[in-house]
Amino acid sequence: MIVDLSLPLGESTPVYPGDPEIRVRPWAFIDRDGYYMNSLKMGEHSGTHVDAPAHFIPGGKTVDELPLEKFIGNGLVIDVRNGEGPVKLDEIPDSGYYDRIVLFLTGGRELSPEVALFLAAEGVKAVGTDATSIGNESVHTILLSGEIPIFENLTNLEEVLGMEFVFIALPLKIEGGSGSPVRAVAILEE
Repeated sequence: MIVDLSLPLGESTPVYPGDPEIRVRPWAFIDRDGYYMNSLKMGEHSGTHVDAPAHFIPGGKTVDELPLEKFIGNGLVIDVRNGEGPVKLDEIPDSGYYDRIVLFLTGGRELSPEVALFLAAEGVKAVGTDATSIGNESVHTILLSGEIPIFENLTNLEEVLGMEFVFIALPLKIEGGSGSPVRAVAILEE
């Protein structure tokens, strides 16, 4: 079974304050042009997306330079919706993170720098959140300096909470991109 973890991408999709709004405009019509196509205008960090190191790290790898293995792996969802303020170390399990893609069901909360340091030290493959941002500049810098991709604006994480699954969220191969929209999915093991 496949669970879609991505927001629909359209003009009503919320964007981070100050980011470009998403614009979808008809370009061609079947009855006029013989085919149908839209024109898209948006920032790299629109909808469900991934942050590459270049987003915060001077000289960091861009999204097209990261190995595809960074975007595929065994997933783990951690539910931290009941807390307040930034997610703290005492709210998450002590182990089980190595080489996993760790996704946080936050209800809008951000990670603390301490959690980001812990996850990086534990050897996570990537980190994601249902929030519009994983955390402040320190959190981004800690994770991205370790070439740990950050997935933001995930949805439907409650559907895979407590389950074994493979997470896949491939970015567009944007040359020099600081990030990219992704189609994130969880493939449940049967």
